[in-house]
This record gives sequence, C-alpha cells and structure tokens, in this order.
Amino acid sequence: MIAHLTEIVRSFAERRILLVGDLILDRYMYGDAERISPEAPVPVLRAVERDQRVGGSANVAACLRALGARVYCAGAVGDDAAGRDLRDLLVTLGVDCDGFVVTDDRNTCTKTRFVGLAQHRHRQQLLRFDEESTHALPPAVSDRLEGFVLQAVDDADVVCIEDYDKGVITRELVAAIAQAARLAGKPVIVDPARLTSYERYRGATMITPNRSELELVAGRAFESPEAVVSAAGRFPADWGVECLAVTLDRDGAVVVPADGASVHIPTRPRSVYDNTGAGDAVLACLAAAIATGASFEDSVRLANIAGGLEVEKFGCVPIAADEMLAELRIEHRRRNGKLRTIDDLAAELNLRRDRGETVAFTNGVYDIMHPGHLDLLAKARDEASLLVVAVNSDSSVRQLGKGSDRPFNDQSFRTTMLSHIESVDYVVVFDEPTPQSLIERIRPDVLVKGEDWAGKGVVGADFVERNGGRVRMIPMVGDYSTTSIVQRIRNGHS
Repeated sequence: MIAHLTEIVRSFAERRILLVGDLILDRYMYGDAERISPEAPVPVLRAVERDQRVGGSANVAACLRALGARVYCAGAVGDDAAGRDLRDLLVTLGVDCDGFVVTDDRNTCTKTRFVGLAQHRHRQQLLRFDEESTHALPPAVSDRLEGFVLQAVDDADVVCIEDYDKGVITRELVAAIAQAARLAGKPVIVDPARLTSYERYRGATMITPNRSELELVAGRAFESPEAVVSAAGRFPADWGVECLAVTLDRDGAVVVPADGASVHIPTRPRSVYDNTGAGDAVLACLAAAIATGASFEDSVRLANIAGGLEVEKFGCVPIAADEMLAELRIEHRRRNGKLRTIDDLAAELNLRRDRGETVAFTNGVYDIMHPGHLDLLAKARDEASLLVVAVNSDSSVRQLGKGSDRPFNDQSFRTTMLSHIESVDYVVVFDEPTPQSLIERIRPDVLVKGEDWAGKGVVGADFVERNGGRVRMIPMVGDYSTTSIVQRIRNGHS
C-alpha cells in the first residue's frame, strides 16, 4: 500500500490542474507584544516584520506547485495593488495566471493577520482584518471568466474549484464547468463554502467538506467517523456527485462513493500548531492524485497526510512532494519495520535509486547471531547508501543440508533480530536454496560476503558485475561461526 501511494506522489509532476475559485491575498503584520495598551486591555504590537502570501484558491495553486503539478489559475481580482501583488506572487511560483479577470466593481479580497511575538519568536495570531466583496460578479466579468475556463478544460487533467463564497463560484458557472468536463472526460473536484445547500455543486465529481461544513449542510452533528459512514451514504446521490470526501480533523477522513461502501481512513495523531491552510493542502493533494488516475480512496489517503503535515506549520505553508514522500517512508517503517516482500522492496529501491542512492546486498541464514555477523553487516552498510539483508526461509534452510534440527530459530525470530540492527535498512526472505533470483530482482550495486567465501563461488557475483556493480569480500573478525557455536553446544562445551 505505502509503495503504491509513493508511486502516486512521484507521478504528481507535470499533471495539469485547472483551478477556479476565490483569489485572496494574505497579509501578515508581526509585532513584539511587549505591553498592554493604557487605552484599553489589548496588546500593543511594535511592528517588526510584514509579509504577503497567497491565500484562498491562490494558496491551493501554491500547494499544487509544491507538489510538482502545473497550474492554470482562474478567478477575479480588483484593479488594485493587492491584485497585482497576488498575480506577481503566483507568477513567481510558476503558476499560469492567464485566467485572472480584473474587475473595477470590487477590491481584491485581502486578509490581514496581526501576529504577536513573545520574546521575538513565539507567534500568536491576535486579530484578522478582512477587506472583501461578496456580491456576484458583473455579468460581463462572469462571462469572461467562464469563457476562459471552458476553453481550458480540454487541456487539464482535472478541474479544481475552491469556493469561499465571495461571489465568483455560482451554480451556473459550476454547471457549465461540469458539462464541459463531462464531455472531455475530466473530473471536477469542489472544496465547498460554508453553505446550507450543495445544489450549487450539482454535477461535480467530488465534494470535499470538512466536519463542520458537512454538519451545516446536513443539519445534524457528526461526532464520530461511524456517524458519517452510517448517514452520509445518501448524500452523493442527493447532491448529484460521484463521491464525497469528508475530512474529520483528528479522526482522519471518510470516503463516501455514490456506488459503493463508505471507507473510514484514520490518521496518526499530530501536534496541531495552526489549522490555517489545511483544507487547501487537502484539496491540492486530492486534485494532484486524481489527476494521475488514482482511485478516490487512495487520493483521500494522500490528502489526509497533506492536511496532517499542514496543521503542524504556522500559516499557509505549501506541503512539498518530498515532504509527502518522507512521511510515507516514516509510515511504512512504522507499520512494517524493515521487513519487506520482494515486490514492495523492488518498488521502494527503484524510488530510492531515483534519488541517487546505492544498494548493498548480503545474505545468510542468521540462525544464531554472533559478533562476526554484526561486524560484517556494519561494514557492508559502509559500502552503499543502504543495506538489504536476504534471509533464507525455514524451508530454504532445510534444503541446505545443515541438519534436520535447523534452523534452531524460525524465520520470524531471525528477521526480527536483523530488523533491530542499526546498520540494516531492509530485510527480505527467500525460499530458494540460493538468492540468485532475488539478486536479479534487486540489482544491488555492491554484493557483500565474508572472506570465508573466497574461492567458493559467490552466488550472483557474475550478474552484479555484468550490470556494473562490484563484489566486496569482508575480512572475518575473530573465530566466530554459527557452525562452531552449534558444535560446542552439542559437545556440551561452553
């Protein structure tokens, strides 16, 4: 599962996302909060820093760019400095802003946050000041926006709609987008505004409400994922969509397809620093994943991770694809330790080779661990970026003729012991008498064996060297061997 999700993230690059929504400029005023005003019981901020960032659907665009996608951004801005600043910020990020329509009937939506600093570093938002217009766009402006979007649908992999209910996203615009996307075979994903009805989004492929948004439109509370699963099954049909993806903060998310059973996707606990931007990170990751052709369930699993990473940051900070990949590696290690199947191992090694890493490989029974094993494994790890250790299965050991009572320790015991050795990155079990076929799947850069194998014919050596790798024989340390240890035990000697 984790390897499959990793492949999806690696496929985000260059996916084409058409993004339509409410464009917002976020401004931050940072100040040291050193005293309380004598005029009123409020903090006084001594200004130390000012910052501008993209917000609203513009932040979704930034998140998509961080994931590696190509973004075509459409929306309305005022004929003002804030609108020009917003465009400049997006162009710097590599976002296509040809879909910006400028209107003189409103100012660009701007949110200014006043952030207090304690001892110059501990950040706490104290106040937000909004400048915005929420009435519908003039017909001529709305027509220009719709015309651009409908022309751009064919070139997109997915259409993404971010609605903050600022007058840009209307039922008529969504219906036109949904019809054009359906004819072009392109999915439409909507992050809804806080509304009491989702009729505005009828015809979209997926709607992505959070818990409170779903409660508002459903007219009831959902205190658990089970409550969502039991009640939300009718919603996709009621709202004319194929799927609902409900984010439930600490409870993860629930995928509610129109034609199947709902699925609860839990998340791991997070240290929540700031919820700002979490919904944008979720929408961006959903759009990028669905653009690759990923299933709704896999897309929500990835979006769940993106949202979790976002709440650990202050403000709207886009989550990069590399952060997603790192989190998946951590999750894979948490779930599975170092033991892999050959298929999962091959896929994971391919990804790590793409980043320039190299692979060392060694194999053995490892029935009774001794200092010689530990020394060889540590030196083998020094030969490459990572070390794969292949272990004979129980049935494979019996084929080696070591005795009817071997192995003394079963393969679960032996792989667990190896997994707790720091120098070992991966453990894989093979059933054949030799690891030849495994070596051909893994394609190690370095094949490592102890010097006691010199002249005995190292299995896989010819293959590794033909493919540009090398064989490394490690000098043995001390007079250690499993055979001698077993013999002493059988002879009753210490």
